[in-house]
Amino acid sequence: MKSSDLFVKALENEGVEYIFGIPGEENLDLLNSLIDSKIKVILTRHEQGAGFMAATYGRLTGNPGVCLATLGPGATNLVTPAAYAQLGAMPMFMITGQKPIKKTKQGQFQIVDIVDLMRPITKFTKQIVDGNNIPFLVRESFRIASEERPGTTHLELPEDIANEDAISTIFEVRAVRRPIADDIVINEASEMIEKAQMPLLLIGAGANRKRTSVSLLEFVEKTGIYFFNTQMGKGVIDERHPQFLGTAALSDYDFLHDAIDKADLIINVGHDVIEKPPFFMEKGGKKVIHINFFPAEVDDIYFPQLNVVGDIASSIGKLTQHVRPNRHWNFNYFDRIKIEINSHLSKYFEDDRFPMLPQRLVNIIRQELPSDGIVTLDNGVYKIWFARNYLCYEANTLLLDNALATMGAGLSSAIATKLIYPNKKIISVNGDGGFMMNSQELETAVRLKLDLVVIILRDNAYGMIKWKQQGMGFDNFGLDYGNPDFVTYAESFGAIGHRPESCDEFSSLLTECLNTKGVHVIDLSVDYTLNHSILNVLIKNKKDFV
Repeated sequence: MKSSDLFVKALENEGVEYIFGIPGEENLDLLNSLIDSKIKVILTRHEQGAGFMAATYGRLTGNPGVCLATLGPGATNLVTPAAYAQLGAMPMFMITGQKPIKKTKQGQFQIVDIVDLMRPITKFTKQIVDGNNIPFLVRESFRIASEERPGTTHLELPEDIANEDAISTIFEVRAVRRPIADDIVINEASEMIEKAQMPLLLIGAGANRKRTSVSLLEFVEKTGIYFFNTQMGKGVIDERHPQFLGTAALSDYDFLHDAIDKADLIINVGHDVIEKPPFFMEKGGKKVIHINFFPAEVDDIYFPQLNVVGDIASSIGKLTQHVRPNRHWNFNYFDRIKIEINSHLSKYFEDDRFPMLPQRLVNIIRQELPSDGIVTLDNGVYKIWFARNYLCYEANTLLLDNALATMGAGLSSAIATKLIYPNKKIISVNGDGGFMMNSQELETAVRLKLDLVVIILRDNAYGMIKWKQQGMGFDNFGLDYGNPDFVTYAESFGAIGHRPESCDEFSSLLTECLNTKGVHVIDLSVDYTLNHSILNVLIKNKKDFV
């Protein structure tokens, strides 16, 4: 069998549905081998877009998403998506091409050591030097990408290796059962929870699993312990639950941080400090139980007193059985905090000023989307208000990146999401800066005939950095830019462009776009000027509350 055919057979054996990417000359054998395969090739307009799509596929399915690029510049364009998936714990498998390694006629033209380049930002990277090794290397790449903590793997397939004959057998894919925490540590954790005065539950990205969601809900229902989540842990438990305090979106100032400070025990489920930490530990301060698939990495800001290592859902299930609700638990402060948080969150929900406030935008989208509708975010200042103000009713219905926090991923993420869930309503929300970094993928969405709503929040600047610049007392300098006519721009790709001029017009337009076929691009003017005043009011209210 030709090595490239064997490679495709190995991918089919792993259940691969899509390969996102841009083939080059060095990938032509592999591309040809895919002609008769059930695997669909999704041609993108930039390798970054392909990588973000593959990472999102991995994030939503739990199976590694696959992306393809050629050597040199094609491979280097996958660096940011590789880090995006690696830091965000999204299983992804990258394939890159290379010049022939046994004999070359082009010297060092386009040659970059991609394997070494990928080493710091992947879990596994290797060049294939013998076609007979393809089956075990593919199997190993998928195994490593999927096991906790998930991340990125990479294989380089040189042109001459892809073309040679190979004799090998495909390795059977077998599910691996995760280990379960032993009873001794479960008893220790139960004792710590029962002895605490004000325990508080933290839900992180690692808890974003169906079984874990069910287990955590049972734990909260039995104990009555309040919970909050990180940005990438949103929706694990329906955020309309009476015990939900909020999402750690702001670095400081929020009422939620007062609740965290008051708690004497944090039950940390599925969070590690690669995602921006929602709290910092101090010696002699609150105690922390770390519940995850792997032990905590200890550093200056995180050194939990107890590690409960094993399958998270099983650990939480055992704790639910063991922990007895105690009368000495005091949740009065958390009750009051919740009232203040809800009051503050809703303050600008009905504000009709235009350009639109991000809080008003969040409210309109929440009202228009069904419970299983999905919002994908790029990266910008609006992400804070979505994380803080948007209530998720189900897991993985607000997709944002709070690990690498790169710009340029929002549209690509929405495209992959729509491919996975063709019958769900999908909205992609992007700042104008992030959108323009990979806006060419509009053509991909149109070519695939997707039904998608893309909202561009236009403030004609890198708004997040301007906010930081102002807050740190610097002069307003160097962060403003111009934009194209986004309506005309969208239409040039075959999408449908819109530009509302009021909040009411946007609301009715969003309803129409969500129920009309095609790719809809909405150019929405936004106002971030209240960001600092909102924080100042929040700080004052907190002082009055205390």
